[in-house]
Amino acid sequence: MTPVYFDNAATTALRPEVVTTISESLSEQFGNPSSTHSFGRSAKALIEKARKSIATTLGAKPSEIYFTSGGTEADNMVLRCAVRDLGVKRIITSAIEHHAVLHAAEAMTKEYGIELELVDIDEQGFIDLKDLENKLSRESAPQTLVSLMHVNNEIGNILEVDKVAELCKTHQALFHSDTVQSVGHYSWDLSKTSIHFICAAAHKFHGPKGIGFLYMRSDVPLKSLIVGGGQEKGFRAGTESVHNILGMEKAFTLAYQNLAKEKEYVLSLKKRFIDGVKARLPEAILNGGCSDLDRSTYTLVNLRLPITGDKATLLLFHLDLKGIACSQGSACQSGSNTGSHVLRAIAAADFPSLRFSFSIYNTVEEVDYVIDTLASYLV
Repeated sequence: MTPVYFDNAATTALRPEVVTTISESLSEQFGNPSSTHSFGRSAKALIEKARKSIATTLGAKPSEIYFTSGGTEADNMVLRCAVRDLGVKRIITSAIEHHAVLHAAEAMTKEYGIELELVDIDEQGFIDLKDLENKLSRESAPQTLVSLMHVNNEIGNILEVDKVAELCKTHQALFHSDTVQSVGHYSWDLSKTSIHFICAAAHKFHGPKGIGFLYMRSDVPLKSLIVGGGQEKGFRAGTESVHNILGMEKAFTLAYQNLAKEKEYVLSLKKRFIDGVKARLPEAILNGGCSDLDRSTYTLVNLRLPITGDKATLLLFHLDLKGIACSQGSACQSGSNTGSHVLRAIAAADFPSLRFSFSIYNTVEEVDYVIDTLASYLV
């Protein structure tokens, strides 16, 4: 069996067309976009074309798209600058957010003394919208930023983002959503959503690493976090990574051109995986809401296995020896021995759990092989 890569929530393989775009850019578009000569103007024109393309697909204005190094930078920009520039005195988030949000919010409490409130979640990890409404409607509530991710990167739960946006609009709160796991996988029309900030990382939708973008609604302009140049309309200093921007735009365009067909295919892999678990691993537990196909992303399954001792300790190592790549949680927590904060928050840390995440480059045969391997290991 050839190696099986089921860790697409951590990163994805580049589409061949993206590799071609990046390669051509590296050899042909080496000019500095800030230079005024023809080489620089050519590179700058391609960047702006990419910005317009992304904005159009998202229902945004080109002036609302800012290129960043990825989702973590974009999350930090929003939380830090909202506190510094927009008078935010309180951040409402949840215990199951990505650490790019949680750690940034915690840093703001230490550096600026703001309030940090965690909205309640249910036993599956879904956000309690009534509790959020209660927190937002608190008398004498300070200027608030709500930061809740659209698709959870570990358990796959989908936030009712439009309902949260309306709650925030009603109570004059800013709304930021970490959309790293959903941009490129779900359609957006930001012109019809009362959301102020979303972010993306290209390597989550078959683009290059080290590049992403921040959508910032035009009526909430932040000031630059990174200074030293006038790039990105003065918001983010530093020479633009032209080849990565063009590679991201190519991946983004292909993701949305093929969205319906590819979503249907990847969903079929998830359904087959779940069916295999129920048939071959009846004692295993699907964490969060990943068995609810209407409320969970089609790209991943988080599976808790009823094993302890050496079998639990060696599980990931055994799968790796069998050529199977998956994860125990966010790749950003690699090297940590504290376990998943997301699974602890939903009381699902009693047994080892594995995240299997799928892409267009996976197959039915790979799903069956992984189920067979797990079943034989648990005997």
